[in-house]
Amino acid sequence: MVKIGHKLVSELHGPHDLVEYAQLTETSELAFANVSDHYHPWIPEQGESPMVWNVLGAIGQATDDLEVWTGVTCPTMRIHPAVIAQAAATAATMLEGRFTFGVGTGENLSEHILGEGWPEHQIRLEMLKEALWIIRALWRGETVSHRGNHYTVENARLYTLPDEPPEIGVAADGPKTARKAGEIGDGLITVVPDEGLVSEFESTADDGAPVYGEATVCYAEDEDEAIDTVYELWPQEVLPSSLLWDLPTPAHFAQAVESVSREDVAEEVPCGPDPDEHIEAIQEYVDAGFDMVAIHQVGDRQAEFLEFYEEEVLPSFG
Repeated sequence: MVKIGHKLVSELHGPHDLVEYAQLTETSELAFANVSDHYHPWIPEQGESPMVWNVLGAIGQATDDLEVWTGVTCPTMRIHPAVIAQAAATAATMLEGRFTFGVGTGENLSEHILGEGWPEHQIRLEMLKEALWIIRALWRGETVSHRGNHYTVENARLYTLPDEPPEIGVAADGPKTARKAGEIGDGLITVVPDEGLVSEFESTADDGAPVYGEATVCYAEDEDEAIDTVYELWPQEVLPSSLLWDLPTPAHFAQAVESVSREDVAEEVPCGPDPDEHIEAIQEYVDAGFDMVAIHQVGDRQAEFLEFYEEEVLPSFG
């Protein structure tokens, strides 16, 4: 049976709101929360981008049973993998077995800020593989000294560790990265309900490795209001993935979405109060073999969204 969760989007909500929404999620029928990790929002209008690790610590204290994962962290560029290893180990300790570490190769938008350029995708994938080796070694409690192709670590050891290391989900949107996710990760994360990606991942993954999806929606009592909300706050949803990975600043994204229309948004994102549209969006992931789907509700109507899903959407999925 698919587990349906709540995407907590740092680009749209401040830290206090994210913690509140996590608490609302825990008391709802949704199964988990997924928190995004950005340095910049996609466009200036989104207006937020708190440090995810502070937020995760607060969520750990504000909830008791909610499963939480990062969706996703780039452990390769703006923060060294040895530092991310410590942050994730601390989060996992505070969340006491409820934390999954979602990672990916990142976007230029948030990862270029230290002035070290933006490597091509193959290099970023190699960096991710090396970073995860460092992270796992530190999570085992080893003293790590490492001089690799991309990272140097000298006499590093973590002293605060969870009882069990968290599982690592690896983000992918193409077959090559999906296969690599099976080799270096414990699960696959993708925003594409593609059975082919799942098959590529399963060809290299351990049996039973989970597949996590993300779907964007906008519930409102009025369809036009929902479309307007996505058009104003989340128009980059309709941009091609090549732009999402490579544009460097919110200003560049603001220029890129100037050509996006309300019709484009309405075609791409389920908007409004019709439960069938929301059910259909989730069913695409179910049909493709996904185990978990995080739903991103665009805008501030998070409590109303949770109530709507409990009453009108979740019953269709058991």
